[in-house]
Amino acid sequence: MSSVIAATRFSVLDRSRTREGRPDGEALRDTVRFAREAERLGYHRFWVSEHHGVPGVAGSAPTVLAAAVAGATRTIRVGTGGVMLPNHRPLVVAEQFGVLESLFPGRIDMGLGRSVGFTDGVRKALGRDKGDAEDFAAQLQELLGWFRGTSPTGVRARPSEGLSVPPFVLAMGEGATIAARAGLPMVIGDLRDREKMRRGVDHYRAHFRPSPWASEPYVVISGTVAVAATPEEARRLLIPEAWSMAYSRTHGTFPPLPPAGRVDALEMSAKERGFYESGLAGQLAGTEEEVAHELETVLKETGAQEVLVTTSTYDREALLDSYRRLARIAGMSPAWNRGVCPTQTRTEFPG
Repeated sequence: MSSVIAATRFSVLDRSRTREGRPDGEALRDTVRFAREAERLGYHRFWVSEHHGVPGVAGSAPTVLAAAVAGATRTIRVGTGGVMLPNHRPLVVAEQFGVLESLFPGRIDMGLGRSVGFTDGVRKALGRDKGDAEDFAAQLQELLGWFRGTSPTGVRARPSEGLSVPPFVLAMGEGATIAARAGLPMVIGDLRDREKMRRGVDHYRAHFRPSPWASEPYVVISGTVAVAATPEEARRLLIPEAWSMAYSRTHGTFPPLPPAGRVDALEMSAKERGFYESGLAGQLAGTEEEVAHELETVLKETGAQEVLVTTSTYDREALLDSYRRLARIAGMSPAWNRGVCPTQTRTEFPG
């Protein structure tokens, strides 16, 4: 196994993707079951996401789902990838993570993003508009202030004040600059555009300012990693998500995942086909040997300390098999087999 891969943490972001013909609630229960398997395999973190009014995603309340995941697991770190801070009051977010950290001490992460909704209708329903994302840096500082007890309001966040919940910034657009100035770990994607990713990582490291939360830069790269017995089977894992993304770009709504076989039989417009083929291209997909080579390359290029894997597909067993194969590539073993406590990790920060 590559020494670069061996020194890297591997984690999971599961978006609770819905599947054609299956109820939304099943996707949430699948997420909890998946977390147990990720823990058994030795993944470092398990994160859940926030989406509103999206037919293809059941995960609309990430702190609620994170509580269910943490309650169903023992050692794996649990968090959000992320809570979309412009949608919420920072005090309420601090309180929610304070409760999570109090219930599951030493296991909670606070991944934060700046999205304000997928469509105009969703933004209106949330009482937000695109401009609210411009206040993300100030909202972030207010949120962190509740944990440190520095709010000028005189109000104290209970039970958050004094707790240490590692914060991460999801770097989309200006996210790398905000993460660097705030001195926070950064999560950046996606793996298909390596040059853009490298530029973001370089900018983050060049402008990083040490903070009480992190003394040095910490980079998490995120994206799809699909591993199977053959390249063809790995590519098949990508088909449902690639088609859903293409459909969303051409129809304005993000649908549940279809079976790969149904996508094979579809007739697509030239525009749809272009988006679909783009979704299949550039992903880290292949056999264990092929993916190991690609992973080593991207880790050397970026110097990332962690990989957050975001793979989704219709076939749940094939998905789990992919994560099992990736665990073998990374040389993982369950935490209790390594003789470590739940919060012991390969590097000092974060979490």
